Amino acid sequence: MLFEQAASYLKPDDLGQLRAAYIFSEAAHEGQFRRSGEPYISHPLAVAAILAQWHLDGQALTAALLHDVMEDTAVTKTEITERFGRMVAELVDGVSKLDRIEFQSQEQAQAENFRKMLLAMARDVRVILIKLADRLHNMRTLDVMQAHKRERIARETIEIYAPIANRLGLNALYQELEELSFKNLYPNRYRVLKKALETARGNRREVLEKILEAVRQRLADAGLEATVTGREKNLYSIYKKMHDKNLSFSKVYDIYAFRVVVKDPPACYLALGALHGLFKPIPGKFKDYIAIPKANGYQSLHTTLFGPYGSPVEIQIRTQEMHKIAEAGVASHWLYKSNNASLSELQRKTHQWLQSLLEMHSESSDSVEFLEHLKIDLFPDEVYVFTPKGKIMALPMGSTCVDFAYAVHTDIGNRCVAVKINHELAPLRSELRNGDRVEIITAVHAKPNPGWLQYVVTAKARHHIRHFLKTMRYEESAQLGERLLAAALAALGSSLRGINPTDWERMLKETGAPSRHELLANIGLGQQLASVVARQLHPAEGGEASMDGHRGTLGPLTIRGTEGTALQLANCCRPIPGDPIIGFIKKGAGMIIHTHDCPVIAKAHRARAKWMDVEWAPDTRKSFPVNIRIIATNQTGVLARVAAEIAEHDSNIENVKVDLEDSSAYSGIDFTLQVSNRVHLARIVRGLRQLPEVIRIHRLKA
Repeated sequence: MLFEQAASYLKPDDLGQLRAAYIFSEAAHEGQFRRSGEPYISHPLAVAAILAQWHLDGQALTAALLHDVMEDTAVTKTEITERFGRMVAELVDGVSKLDRIEFQSQEQAQAENFRKMLLAMARDVRVILIKLADRLHNMRTLDVMQAHKRERIARETIEIYAPIANRLGLNALYQELEELSFKNLYPNRYRVLKKALETARGNRREVLEKILEAVRQRLADAGLEATVTGREKNLYSIYKKMHDKNLSFSKVYDIYAFRVVVKDPPACYLALGALHGLFKPIPGKFKDYIAIPKANGYQSLHTTLFGPYGSPVEIQIRTQEMHKIAEAGVASHWLYKSNNASLSELQRKTHQWLQSLLEMHSESSDSVEFLEHLKIDLFPDEVYVFTPKGKIMALPMGSTCVDFAYAVHTDIGNRCVAVKINHELAPLRSELRNGDRVEIITAVHAKPNPGWLQYVVTAKARHHIRHFLKTMRYEESAQLGERLLAAALAALGSSLRGINPTDWERMLKETGAPSRHELLANIGLGQQLASVVARQLHPAEGGEASMDGHRGTLGPLTIRGTEGTALQLANCCRPIPGDPIIGFIKKGAGMIIHTHDCPVIAKAHRARAKWMDVEWAPDTRKSFPVNIRIIATNQTGVLARVAAEIAEHDSNIENVKVDLEDSSAYSGIDFTLQVSNRVHLARIVRGLRQLPEVIRIHRLKA
């Protein structure tokens, strides 16, 4: 069957190579059997036959026949290169797993497999087409596997492979993978739903025929040549609708959709008008994917109408060319040789996505994180927005202005400070809607905010924010670690300059840190204690004497308040300059500054080795948040007068919360203010006490 299909479009030389690959693969897999009892060669043959249905080239079919030989036999990449050429060997290598490498966990192994495959795919998209065909055949023959393996493979398929097929526009493959995954993940639900659908099919046949006839008649009356077909929605899409909207099967009416195929784009819009005259359209259920195609190249008009007996009728309207792309997606590059602009646009968009994978990989060393980003990026639903110059950008549904900024350019995302949506200022966390015009405002010294991670949805935005913060934190932690180690060495009568290279080398081997910079960053992050490292670097008994004969003492570390993410001011007590403070080294978080009387510190009395004497720098030149509570008489305008008094003393209000006391005659007002130090706070408090409405003021601590 494979060779019959391939002979219909391949050249004789390619067919010869394909036969040679079959003989080679059969010999390599000799004595190997699938769990079903079939000879193993039946699997690569089936995979190659699926690719032949898509009319992929001879190299891809050859690689499909050989795709398991490197993984399951002693055949090497060099041997494949010598026999079938470098390109075939690269394709086989891209599809092969990494089973021969030891990983810490199954999750890491799977993530690394996906990572390798997707990077190979970024160089040649045929890698993923072979892998998808491989997965499709495995899913079709999954019944023979053990239950726990069926579930794992099905979950992997529905979470990764099906969305990739959808992202590449392989619609028929996407739906079959979803259906097979649903069948193996939830076999009982699948059987019950399938039986219900078969019953409904008989009950609704008359209604469907009536709709089909009415649609054909109306299009003919409008003078439009069209092919009209009705199709049943797949079971998984029906199940998703039932699950997401909490519906019973009897409440799901739109289990059938109708497809109208016409000759050209203008006819699509004429057909839409004719059908809207036949049945009333449901408001908000019309989508124009012809004017604004999906990122995977998909084009169609979608509309939902009120059909006979009030049942909704879904209709897709497209041209024959659009239909080919909708079914074959990226594979249409091989399946339908054409210079059509829509195909080149599809290839361009696919190339952009694949390049974004390469960019993500170049900045991430963690394969599990890479896989997480990939999953985020495989959203099927999209929102379309405009740049100030009118360029259309497709983003996942729920994307925010920060997602948009990173989609435009990484530097725009890193430096964005504000946004205008449809010419009006809006918060950066605003969700975008179809048709929004978005303008990002940037500042040269701006940098990503960790809070953005709470609401961004695209993989690119999340990845670049994390990467920036990780890099920034690493550098700041190294600087803090250097200060901590210098202070610890001073207590031993030594200094960083006094440590010879041999001691550094020995220390790096003992701690496993790859470099001195990495060791300092670990100290700043609390992974290593500065006092322990100092004693190991300077192991003299009791500490070495200084020049004047006295051992050094560990003086307090000076805190400026501008150290960045490596040093944090505790939220429980909100220390400000002037407060007696103490540093606490927390593993993975670095140094956290508390006030001396903070109850959290009192509870941590057992971890004295992690405490550090710290003091404020004489001039911090920074504003610090502080919480105060005011009890005031409940009068009109009291909040405005209190706020005006705070502003009078050059303080900014970060947050305010008002609640009534037990008696409605008084209100409690909690403020988070920005102050320079305790003296500044005292001036504000004195000013507020002068207001007749203010009954009591106190500073809030945990």
